[in-house]
Amino acid sequence: MNKTQIFAHRGANREAPENTRSAFDKALTYPIDGIETDVQLSRDEVAVLWHDRDLKKLHLPGQHIDDYDHAQLQAMNFAAHFSSSVTPEGVMSLQQFLAAYRTRCRLLLEIKLRDWEDNARRELKVRQTLALAGDVSDGRVMASSFNLDGLIYAHSIAPEFPLVYNLEPEHQADFALRALLENPFLHGVCVHIATLDEGMMGAVRGCCKFIAVYTCNSDEEISRALTLGVDVLISDVPEKALGMRGKL
Repeated sequence: MNKTQIFAHRGANREAPENTRSAFDKALTYPIDGIETDVQLSRDEVAVLWHDRDLKKLHLPGQHIDDYDHAQLQAMNFAAHFSSSVTPEGVMSLQQFLAAYRTRCRLLLEIKLRDWEDNARRELKVRQTLALAGDVSDGRVMASSFNLDGLIYAHSIAPEFPLVYNLEPEHQADFALRALLENPFLHGVCVHIATLDEGMMGAVRGCCKFIAVYTCNSDEEISRALTLGVDVLISDVPEKALGMRGKL
């Protein structure tokens, strides 16, 4: 890449409810390069977009996406937590998301693989995500996960799919280097902004791999990511990141 690309984190989530059509459409009113979103699976095995481990934002603490069928999730208001005045929106499916946005910008699909799920369900979620994404030879879609075993499985069924390992805030450059050396199929890593420094960049670039960073919101965080030259900067405030990139 010639310049750091700016990805909207769950859409323009400070201006509209995260992971909804409104947030994605709002993000695309800016000249962003891509959108990051989160994939989970309904009880009846439909891939849908939602980040959190539970549905507390919907006033359903302790309940999960996979406690409900797709039709039930569509009937819920996934926008209400943002503001009581916004138009209600049901859950968005991954299929709808790809149909609406794949040709409009690049996409990073984070596959949420939960500790309470059995392995068969995790693998089904991976297969659905990759199958719905389809041909990725155009380089416009990547998949990521914090679960390395899930990425290893993804590679086994779709060797050409670009897979990104999401690292936790405690994972430093030595961890990133070891992960990339031990798993050369990885397209790269997505690191927490707190760990982004010259050492991290050196470890990843030394393996000739891609690096993304989450979640860059302050002036200092955005400036550091841009100065170090990450491939993708994920932000809740993509318009700010775009403005700062334009001034470099």
